[in-house]
Parts: sequence; C-alpha cells; structure tokens
Amino acid sequence: MDISSYIREKASLARAAADALAVMSEDVKNAALLYMADALEKGRDAILAANAEDVEKARASGLAAAMVDRLTLTPERFNSMVAGVRHVVTLPDPVGVELAKTDRPSGITIRKVRVPIGVIAVVFESRPNVFVDTAALCLKAGNAVVLRGGKEALKTNSALAECVRGALSVPDAVQFIDITDHEAVSEIVRCTGLVDLAIPRGGERLVRAMCEAALVPVLKHYKGVCHIYVDDKADFAMALSILDNAKTQRPGVCNAAECLLLHEAIEPMFMPMVKAWAADKGVVLHGPARSGDEGQDWEHEFLALEMNVGVVKNVGEAISHINRYGSHHSDCIVTADAARASEFLRSVDSAAVYHNVSTRFTDGSEFGMGAEIGISTDKLHARGPMGLEELTTYKYEVTGDGVVRG
Repeated sequence: MDISSYIREKASLARAAADALAVMSEDVKNAALLYMADALEKGRDAILAANAEDVEKARASGLAAAMVDRLTLTPERFNSMVAGVRHVVTLPDPVGVELAKTDRPSGITIRKVRVPIGVIAVVFESRPNVFVDTAALCLKAGNAVVLRGGKEALKTNSALAECVRGALSVPDAVQFIDITDHEAVSEIVRCTGLVDLAIPRGGERLVRAMCEAALVPVLKHYKGVCHIYVDDKADFAMALSILDNAKTQRPGVCNAAECLLLHEAIEPMFMPMVKAWAADKGVVLHGPARSGDEGQDWEHEFLALEMNVGVVKNVGEAISHINRYGSHHSDCIVTADAARASEFLRSVDSAAVYHNVSTRFTDGSEFGMGAEIGISTDKLHARGPMGLEELTTYKYEVTGDGVVRG
C-alpha cells in the first residue's frame, strides 16, 4: 500500500470512530481515560526502555541537546504524564454545554452548544508526552485523533500507541502513523473530508511545511520568541528571579525567554547584574544592542542557554519591539508602575502577556486546563494553551412548533 492510501485508511478509521465518540457519555469517556492511565502504568517498564533506546540513538546521531531533553521521558515525567490523564478525567466535559439560548419573536428557540471538532491530526517532534496528552484531551472532548511523531521518538511512540489503543473500547479513535517519511505529513494535511483540523507541534520548518501543503485547516503551534522587559520602575531582585526562571528552568521549551529588554535608564546598573547571573548559569548573551539594530537576529529562537539583550527607551518602544520581532507567544513586563503594566498588557499582541510573572506559566496545567494539546499563536479559532474547550466547536440547535418563515 502506498503512503497516500495508508494515511487515508487511518484517517477513515478515525472518522468512523469520531462519529461514535461524538455521542459518547461523559462517564464512558472517563472510564476509557482511567483504563488508559492504568495501561500506561502497566506498560511503564517497556515504555521507558523504548525511550532509553530512542535517547541513546538521538545522542549518537548528534541531535541538539534541547531536542534530546524534549525526547527524554524520565520517571518523573512519566508519572506526570499519567497523572495528567487522570486529571483530565476530573475536568468538566465541554461537549453539550449550552453557550447561549435565545427565544425569537418568530417562535423559534436557538441554543448554541459545544460539539466535538471531529478528527484532529497532530504532528509532533521529540516530546513523547504529547502523544498521551493529545490522546487524552481529544477523547474527553469527543474527538478522534491521528498522531504522527518524529523518527527520533519512533520506539517510544510505538510503545505508547500499543498501551493507549489496547485500553480503548474504540481503539480506532487513536490512530498512530508509524511512517517517518516526510510525505506522510503532507498526506495527513491533504485528507479533506476526513481530517477536520491539523496541529503541528514542532519547529518552524515543520509548521511551514504543513501550512504550505495543507488542504485542511492548520492551527499553528509556532515558535516561542518570548520576551522579558525590565522597566526602570522594576525591582531588580524580582527581575533577576523572573529572568532566571524564564530562561534557565527549561531552556528548550517554547515558553522560555529568548530576549531580555532593558529600559535604557537601568542599563548601567542592571546589566552588570545580568552578566554576573549569565556567567553563573552558563547563559550566552548576545548584546546589549539597541532595539532595531540590524546586526542582531531578534527573531531567533535559541532553545538553549542563549538569549538576545536589547535596550529600549521606554515601555512604548518595548511594546513595539515585541510586536515586531516576537512570535506572539508569551511576553512579560517587570515593573512596579501599574499604569505601564496596564499599557503593556493591553498593547502587546501575544497569546499570553504577563506582569511580574515568568513566561514559563504559559502551560495548560498551570492554567488549570489539565494536559494541553499545544499553545496556539494563531487567533482563530483558539489562542494560547489549548485545553478541552479549545478542542470543540459549536452548533446551533433550533426548535419550534411547526414554525415557518414568513
């Protein structure tokens, strides 16, 4: 069977399963998720052994350290992954929720209610937890899912697929594409009539490739060029603490800070503190440079212990810099000035904006959503961390008593 036929067969199976999931009760879906969590725990040793093989191979092939970190499934991360499935069980089912109700003079009643999207295809790189998080969220929201991971995590994802699918009464609701050929990705996003939405979870090249090939809607989980702007009204100790957390806690993730912006008035005092911090933590600094300096690649996502440093005149210039060079992901202002904070929060065009808070909080679990399917930098139909509600759409139910339009 050729790749196109293989992908369409998988998508067709998911389509049929989606019809069954759409009318499945919350109790049945929750039971399936608990079975899934139990199956993962029983398969723990096999999954971790498969992951160890993937990690060893990735290191031998010279995969970047940030990508190896994303690939690695430590016992702690495994436990967190399983706990995430159980947490999804505790979340309210969004399907069937009434969003609005209107009684019209014509005699009709209109209800706007949440419904599943249908079949969601997710293409992801490195992180094996994406497989489980995505499957759990899609099932709870009544969607079938087609998953295609990267070649670097093939053994891990295969082991996860075996556990997850084996635990479901409707195993076709979770389809795993084990073809690592790039052609498979192009075919997934061309499955019109079968796939309702595609979501890339990977680097800029993957996102662009999917968007260029797509015949179905693509919701972009784009790169994270996140900023920390330190105002001249900032507490320096607070600013350093936030900077340290945003840059060094996990430098290889999309909500890590990639650019530090300083108000020009504090550069002589604060920059030496930043350099001392960077030397202590092994962070390579590029700059400081004036905002807009063409010698600086302001749009670069390092995903490593590196970052740009820029100097701006005021909060207005910081906002302009972020809106021009940022990726509309997560950006923070550190200041004690409430008016400037309010201006920043209103004016920065990003999915998540912060005042005196690390950008590392842009995460479904930290937002109380449980596991997340990704962080959208689009504006339609979802933005920011995507939880259960973001995996639904809506329809109008119209009722009456023999009403006809005059």
